[in-house]
Amino acid sequence: MKRFGAAMTEWQAPRFPDAVEMVGQWCRLERLTERHADALYRAYAEDDAIWDYLPYGPFPSEAGYIRWVADMAASRDPLFYAVVEAETGLASGVMSYLRITPEVGVIELGHINLAPRLSRSTAATEAMILMISWAFRAGYRRFEWKCDALNIPSRRAAERLGLSYEGTFRQATIVKGRNRDTAWFAATDGDWPSLEAAYAEWLKPANFDAEGRQKERLSDLTRLVRVTSDPVLARL
Repeated sequence: MKRFGAAMTEWQAPRFPDAVEMVGQWCRLERLTERHADALYRAYAEDDAIWDYLPYGPFPSEAGYIRWVADMAASRDPLFYAVVEAETGLASGVMSYLRITPEVGVIELGHINLAPRLSRSTAATEAMILMISWAFRAGYRRFEWKCDALNIPSRRAAERLGLSYEGTFRQATIVKGRNRDTAWFAATDGDWPSLEAAYAEWLKPANFDAEGRQKERLSDLTRLVRVTSDPVLARL
């Protein structure tokens, strides 16, 4: 007997990302331009290790980084955003949409590069939530996250955000002369209502103490949304 997936007769393709700015409580996302380059270069200079899992960088000169930013600012896929801290007004990281495929409703978050001072911060998490939220509210059916399988912080971030582990593609590519296995995570529009509620609960001001420390962990709020958990993280 033949079997087919659900008919998509009522579904309509979403628009290509058009958000020039996304604003949260702790950060805002702005389309990446050359005016962000100086602050980013200075923030990244604190630790070259932030480039370890990216296919480019570190950049030996600010001029070289400015050229890279100019090229990325002109790109539509990947489509880059600068993460600007609300408290300081400084650009302290970048992230992008990529493999943007409106015709089937799939979009990915990647090229995440956060300055050491932004890493593991509420602002960094909120920036990722803003990217996920825009995509699902625009009508995308599937939101993807892929990372080097050895990049444990990235795997933890994906799971903390409620994205389900979908497997590891062995020998997927070569980055900086080294083999890369790629771990896949994703959420679908069916997951989105529960994820949206979890994000809203976590982002409430009452969930943070006077020093900005979370009272209820995001991973606890998203745990029941994940269809599957990361077996690598379960062994750590």
